[in-house]
Amino acid sequence: MKKILYIDMDNVLVDFITGIEKIDQQTKIEYEGRLDEVPDIFSLMDPVTGAIESFNELAECYETYILSTSPWENETAWKDKLNWVKKHIGKKGYKRLILTHHKHLNKGDFLIDDRRKNGAGEFEGELIEFGSEAFPDWLTTKNYLLNKLNS
Repeated sequence: MKKILYIDMDNVLVDFITGIEKIDQQTKIEYEGRLDEVPDIFSLMDPVTGAIESFNELAECYETYILSTSPWENETAWKDKLNWVKKHIGKKGYKRLILTHHKHLNKGDFLIDDRRKNGAGEFEGELIEFGSEAFPDWLTTKNYLLNKLNS
């Protein structure tokens, strides 16, 4: 039986800054402090370097799901996140997207997330803090998880 791996979207699979860079200055001012509420912003984002390749490789040996939070006040975010998965992950992401504000309710072995918010800090498996000193990038994170299979 494969171990279960959850991967967050924002700043783990998806480079949030690339979406911000694509909106105009007026919109940045209007949504200051809440840029995740800009309509359609999630459709503008590019993948984090190495994310797609790592997802595909890990999905070969883990039961892999995308576990993300979607801003409550941005009604396009849910649709944009689904379409992003379809575009960038494709078939390996089919019916693998879970949108929740309570990540700790999901049972699994590992969660890759860049923050401890929305239940990530209470996740019962191992939380891998992406972007931290221990897991600064996808190469380090992927290699750690592949090595865990052999231990």
